[in-house]
This record gives sequence, C-alpha cells and structure tokens, in this order.
Amino acid sequence: MDSNTIDAGLMARMFLAGAKNLESKKEWINELNVFPVPDGDTGTNMTMTIMAAAREVSALYDMGDIDMVSLCKAISSGSLRGARGNSGVILSQLFRGFTKGVKECQEITVPVLATAFEKAVETAYKAVMKPKEGTILTVAKGGAVKARELADAGVTDLSEFLGQVIAHADEVLLQTPELLPVLKQAGVVDSGGQGLMQVLKGAYDAYLGKEIDLTVVKETVKVTDGAAGVASYEAQANADIRFGYCTEFIIMLNKVFNIKTEMDFKAYLESIGDSIVVVADEDVVKVHVHTNDPGLAIQKALKYGALSNMKIDNMRLEHQEKLFRMSKQEEKPAAEEDDLPGPKKDVGFIAVSVGNGIAEIFKGLGVDYIIEGGQTMNPSTEDMLNAIDKVNADTIFILPNNKNIILAANQAQSLVKDKKIVVIPTKTVPQGITAVINYVPGLSVEENEETMVSEMKAVATGQVTYAVRDTNIDGQEIRQGDFMGLGDHGILAVGTSISSVALNMVGAMMAEEEKELISIYYGEEIAEEDAGRLREQIGAKYPDCDIELQYGGQPIYYYIISAE
Repeated sequence: MDSNTIDAGLMARMFLAGAKNLESKKEWINELNVFPVPDGDTGTNMTMTIMAAAREVSALYDMGDIDMVSLCKAISSGSLRGARGNSGVILSQLFRGFTKGVKECQEITVPVLATAFEKAVETAYKAVMKPKEGTILTVAKGGAVKARELADAGVTDLSEFLGQVIAHADEVLLQTPELLPVLKQAGVVDSGGQGLMQVLKGAYDAYLGKEIDLTVVKETVKVTDGAAGVASYEAQANADIRFGYCTEFIIMLNKVFNIKTEMDFKAYLESIGDSIVVVADEDVVKVHVHTNDPGLAIQKALKYGALSNMKIDNMRLEHQEKLFRMSKQEEKPAAEEDDLPGPKKDVGFIAVSVGNGIAEIFKGLGVDYIIEGGQTMNPSTEDMLNAIDKVNADTIFILPNNKNIILAANQAQSLVKDKKIVVIPTKTVPQGITAVINYVPGLSVEENEETMVSEMKAVATGQVTYAVRDTNIDGQEIRQGDFMGLGDHGILAVGTSISSVALNMVGAMMAEEEKELISIYYGEEIAEEDAGRLREQIGAKYPDCDIELQYGGQPIYYYIISAE
C-alpha cells in the first residue's frame, strides 16, 4: 500500500471501521454525561447517526468497484438524514464538510486531508447558532489545526500524519474540562469529543491494516414514531390497509433532479400510493411509498438513475402479525401512526413528546403529528422529514421540546423545499404547550412565530428524576439513587424524597420571579393520589397561584413542573 495516498476503497473501509469502533464504545461514551441522570445518550445519538451512513457505505463497499463521489455522497447523505441529537447533527456536519473536501479526488493525500479537515470544522461551526468551546467542535478544530500545521511543514507520510493529528486531538479532548467548568466539576471530558476520537481511532486502525469485523454496520436501530392519538385493538382489527406494500429505495441520480422533476415524481407516486416521502440531496434521492404495485414505483425511478438499498415489506402480512401480538396484550402501550393524510390545511403542527398523557395534551391543542422521543431517544432528521411529509399543510410549526432535538429539526427544515417549516426552539414540554396555546390563526406566520417564541421564554421548567452515580455539581453533593430537581439552568434541588425534592425545586423556580400559574405533569411511576397531595402542598405554599395537575405518563421524570 502506498503510504502517501488513500483511494475510495480504503476510505470506505476506514469509515466503516470508525463506525464500528464508535458503536463498540457507545455505552462508555453515554456514561460521560455531565449530569448523573438516566438519560445519557451522546454515544447512542452519534452511533445511530454514523450507522445511517455506514449502511449506505456498506452497500457500496460490498459491490466492490467504489468511486469517491458515490462514497462521499453516501457518507454525507446518510449521516445528514440519520442525525440525532446535537452531537449527531454536529457529527453529520463534520462529515458533510469533510466529504466536500475530498469528493473530487480519486486519491487522498496529506494536503487534501488537511483541507478536508478544515472544511469539516468550518461546516460544523456554521451549523451551530452559538458554538461552545470545550465540546466536539473544539476537538475537531484542534485536529484540523494540527493537520494544517503538518501539511504546511511538508509531511507526506499519511501514517505519520494521521497518528500525529489523532494524538493532538486527544490532547485537546483532555483539555475540554478546562474550557467547560461543568465538565471539570463532573470529572469527565466532553462526551461528543470522545465519540469523535473513537471514529478517528477506528479509521486509523483500518488504515494501518488491522483486521476489523465490519458486519455490525449492517445492523439497524429505528426510533418508533406515532401520529397523535392512540389506536385501539378493535380499530386496528377493522383497519383497511389501502396500499399493501411499503416500498423504500435510494435513486443514484444520473440526470438533473430539480424542484419540478421532484414535484412531478411525487405526483406520480401519489397516483399509485400514499405515505410519500421523497427527499432529494444533490446526487441521491431517498424514496418511501405505500403502494399495491412496487414495480410501478421502481420503473419510474429507474428513469432517473440506478437504485440501491431497496426494501419492500408486505404490510398486510405485518398487520396480521401485529394483531396477533396486540391480542396478547392487556393494553396497547403506544400510539400508532395514521398513514392517511388529513385534509389540506394552511398551518400544521408537529411536536416531539414522550408519554401518552402529554401526547394527548398536544393532540387536544391541535397538534397534527406527535413524534415519540425525548431525552433517552432523540428523533433523527429523517424522522422529522417523515413527520413533515405526513402533515398536509403549507406551513408547519415544529416544537422540538428538548434542547438536544432543535438542531435535528433545523436540519430537517433546511432540506424541505415544498413547505414552509418554522422551528420554534422549545427546550421543554411545557414550553411547547405554551407555544402552541399562543398560536393565533388570524396572525401571519411571522407574527405567530414571534409571539410563540416570546411566550415560551416566560416558562420556567423543573423536572424530577434520580441520580445514576455519585458526583458533585453546581455545589450539590449527589449520591447514586438520590432524587434531583433539574431546572432550566442546572440542579435546583437534591434529596431522598420525590415530593420534598419537587417542593424545593418549585421553591427555587418561584424565587426567580413572580409567577401566576404552576402546571404539574406526573409521570408513569407516580400514583394519582401522590400527585394530588403534591398539588395540595404546592397550592398551600403559593395560594395566589393557579395550580394545574395533569397526567403526563412520561418515563424517567417523576414530575415535569412549569411556572409562568
């Protein structure tokens, strides 16, 4: 092997090895979560992001004769759509920038790599509205700076180059606690930065010729999403599946696929089926359709290019199997999505939610589509795109309701061309509820956006959960098993009683500024009587406030409480 160049085949193997290494370390990376709460998901988000791309790369790799353009497209497009959480979105943007720097080269050299690393960092920083140092961005930037330094110094041996870049990035990772005090308090390095290092180290091992099992990249994990509402067993049994085959594939374009072409293709698919998803990105189009004749969709698609990643499922057979499983359950645990689009409307709403009680609240407020997700499982960009496709409206407001989902929503927004997508950057469920309540039909989209954002900012949120490890943070000594009240900007209360922690947390929230309404959403592990007692205690302490109690049904958090 020429130690001075990397061809497309080797780069594909390096990427797959990086994905494998990240996947094997994801639980360790999850444990680097700063707050000792049972929702550390950085490793999971980054793994699911890179695996979405790895599956496409693996398909190309298995075919043998791989070229750089197709490879870069698979990496960029796959990670872009599979991106979950802030760390996953940033990772996908790093890949996007990197592939822009190498896709025109049949062989990658040190100078090319140095430029590609710089483009990766530039693209990722642009994707984040307020970049924060001490994170994955800092680690990536450190590696890029070292890469440029080595290239300018005349280093041409890739083994030496990659080894020094990784060693320097590792040093930068170790310095992240000095840049983010919260990391230093918790005694950990940045989890996103550590995830990036595992990708780089896995890729380097493949470059050095180490034997690596790449079969893991063909395994998939899918987040379940659902439409607003809960479908009963009887409704499922009586459901008429209009189109029987769920058909998915990717078109590797060989001709121009502009907006008009895309609309014409969608129109054709709508004539033979429903649940249409067509997402175009430069040289690749991802297609999903429910139809009774998959062959018609495939024949039409072949006019635009070659097909890959083809998947056809018999939904009627799956429906019968599902009915059998449902008949064995006493209750149906989750909402089922309704694939039939509703009537066309001017404005629609999508909300990310977890817990059937909270989903019902959003549904009652007029939200058209609920994406199930939250702290432990962040929806991907593609989940957002699928939801957008199912809402039959010209303008769609998205309520992420979690700070770790906003970037994925923004990324989906940038990919949609035929609808106006407005992301309201809600960081909690109560903020989302307040935002949708303050939507006024008579106002313009811009006026509503301004009002919804303004009103959501007046909502303070606290959430009660438990600690998964000992730590000291925000001046609080926390032991594994303690209960914690988490506020918008840190830990507000710690103790050994759920109700006392909830009360102290509310006290801290009320101390910030005068509030008039306190809303309590109790989780799946809290009895209604216990929630009622907490409501009485809070009401006695704050007699001038209106106190609302509602069943949320959310996991992990015993209570979600808002004050506004």
